[in-house]
Amino acid sequence: MRLLVTGGAGFIGANFVRLSLEMRPEVSVTVLDLLTYAGNTASVPQDPRATLVKGDVADAELVDSLVREHDAVVHFAAESHNDNSLDDPTPFVQTNLIGTFQLLEAARRHGVRFHHVSTDEVYGDLPLGTPDKFTPDTPYNPSSPYSSTKAGSDLMVRAWVRSFGLEATISNCSNNYGPFQHVEKFIPRQITNLIDGVKPKLYGAGLNVRDWIHVDDHNRAVWAILEKGRAGETYLIGADGEVDNKTVIETVLELMGHAPDDYEHVADRPGHDLRYAIDATKLRDELGWAPLYGDFRAGLAATIAWYRDNEPWWRAQKLETELKYQRLGR
Repeated sequence: MRLLVTGGAGFIGANFVRLSLEMRPEVSVTVLDLLTYAGNTASVPQDPRATLVKGDVADAELVDSLVREHDAVVHFAAESHNDNSLDDPTPFVQTNLIGTFQLLEAARRHGVRFHHVSTDEVYGDLPLGTPDKFTPDTPYNPSSPYSSTKAGSDLMVRAWVRSFGLEATISNCSNNYGPFQHVEKFIPRQITNLIDGVKPKLYGAGLNVRDWIHVDDHNRAVWAILEKGRAGETYLIGADGEVDNKTVIETVLELMGHAPDDYEHVADRPGHDLRYAIDATKLRDELGWAPLYGDFRAGLAATIAWYRDNEPWWRAQKLETELKYQRLGR
């Protein structure tokens, strides 16, 4: 199988490429990535079955030339940070909407299988302290320029399935953690701050709840959908990992040998969603998927060890990231 993986030099995409090459000897991968600040060539494995192409998913000619040479497209590429979307929504519209459109059109022209990777943030948020969870039938209610552009791209995929018969699936996943994640993101930012002797930063009271899943569990689910998912269907990916941000920071502090209250509060982010929670029953029952990382604390410990052992990978990102947060007051 020849896979075109967009955004394959980013966090989740690069881990997908690594997992695919490790578990699937019959697979070759072409990574298409613009290599913006969030893409890192060092994240892409050095493997004869992997080829890296620097380019934009919104480049119609390039996208067409690549899609026609592959059996399937796995579309991870996205501008994905809420803080950045509040600062400047423009690249989110360009990549998440225009880029997805170009890929869909190329897949339609060449009859190529298409899987679209999305987020649970398209559904908005849920009340705290309730048993409610997102399902594939939950209405979209995005809160930010990021989640609204992802919602728009999801709806385009659904329309291309219905209007043109495109063989496509969608997955909406909860918050990922693990190796190769940019230090602007919540968990690696706290870990690298502590490595640098800086107190972690917590938005507001830290009561916002996220449904955490290890990146490898997410990517195994994507493979299950690629192989057994039904065209036109949406599958939600989650590992029943609901933890509030305050508890995450306290756990990171404890695992790294600090007092659990040794952090700073910063002003809350505008439009900060309260709670995400995924009902992955459809994925589990139809496709037989189950997470391998059932212990969030153990997964965090392994992630901390990775950042400690791989400082050359993240060090160049750190100063620029913290200067940006300082400018934003976060």
